[in-house]
Amino acid sequence: MKIGIDIRNIGKKRTGDEVVFFNLVKNLAKISAKGGPASGWDNTYLLFTDILDKDIIASIRFDLGIKDNDKFKIISLKSAGKFIWNAWILPRYLKKNPVDIYHTQYILPFFVSKKIKLVTTIHDVSFNAHPEMIGKIDLLFLKLLIPKSLKKASQIITVSEFTKNEIIKFYNINSEKIEVAHNAVGGNFLQDVSEEKLQSVKNKYNLPEKFILYIGTMQPRKNLPTLIEAYAKIKNTNPEIKLVLCGNINSHNFDKGINQKIEEHLIQEDVIFPGFIDEEDKPAIFKLSQIFCYPSLYEGFGIPLLEAFASNIPVVASDIPAHREVGEKSISYFEPKNVANCSQKIKILIERPDLRDNLTQKGISQLANFSWRKSTQKILETYEKIV
Repeated sequence: MKIGIDIRNIGKKRTGDEVVFFNLVKNLAKISAKGGPASGWDNTYLLFTDILDKDIIASIRFDLGIKDNDKFKIISLKSAGKFIWNAWILPRYLKKNPVDIYHTQYILPFFVSKKIKLVTTIHDVSFNAHPEMIGKIDLLFLKLLIPKSLKKASQIITVSEFTKNEIIKFYNINSEKIEVAHNAVGGNFLQDVSEEKLQSVKNKYNLPEKFILYIGTMQPRKNLPTLIEAYAKIKNTNPEIKLVLCGNINSHNFDKGINQKIEEHLIQEDVIFPGFIDEEDKPAIFKLSQIFCYPSLYEGFGIPLLEAFASNIPVVASDIPAHREVGEKSISYFEPKNVANCSQKIKILIERPDLRDNLTQKGISQLANFSWRKSTQKILETYEKIV
């Protein structure tokens, strides 16, 4: 088969959705190199991006492990924007250079041949559950284009049983059209982190000695004002512990409530924003922390939960369906909007080393249920099924 994959998010610092397609391609490359009649070893892959810089492309090839693999080719297509890329640039290329399958996320390209089987990955449908937390223009496009994409898709890939059920609920899609391929952690989280690396990362991001960690986007659905208020309640009795919020503070749809809560509680010196964390530094960031807190109101999966498990860091997280699916009994859950409940769960873990150890051991066991190789093999079998 000739398979086209949209890798535009790779190299764009887009957190979860970048990680998913990065590990999909990386593991497809490993399967291709391994060979075997049932492993997809004879497939060829066209990886589509709008990045034109040759040095960045070379870096992406190296990071994906396809530098010397002639079955993978990166295709750079210039575009003035996502809409034009989907509506004109990519379809024009595929008309001249057709593939058997084209795999992207959310919005499928317009005006491509019906001979090309289209696959879309849906990470979550939070814009349906919490439309008030999405920008009006973004919401308009999602409401208009997602239903068309789901109807047009030959197959839908999603990351959890929860999101599969949400897609069925909101769009009345036949369950047989939806395949669940869970997320996992990258290989960098399964390796030891040296003391030199820990100190280097600590200095690079100017991190405190002890801190509660959050890592992800700064969107309203991430519920960070609740975490900030919960931290403010324990700060006076635990002054040595800071709150570190990792993510792009200049990102689209930044939650204005974050700064409001920090100013309201006068904790400007205690809440630290290191910015976006480079992928190679993330394992060290987790290992340097005391507790990882993930307060989201809505998630499709929650890769950082697994990253904390892999780092032997206890997790406090909002009690929402996706977190329950990923973490089961390995997480200390709190009611998503209950500041006192969140604060209490964090305080207990700070004061009880035995509970921290118990949670980390459960997290290590839970981590074994998720594998990028297994999920990639499932997606590969989906490609073969629809062709």
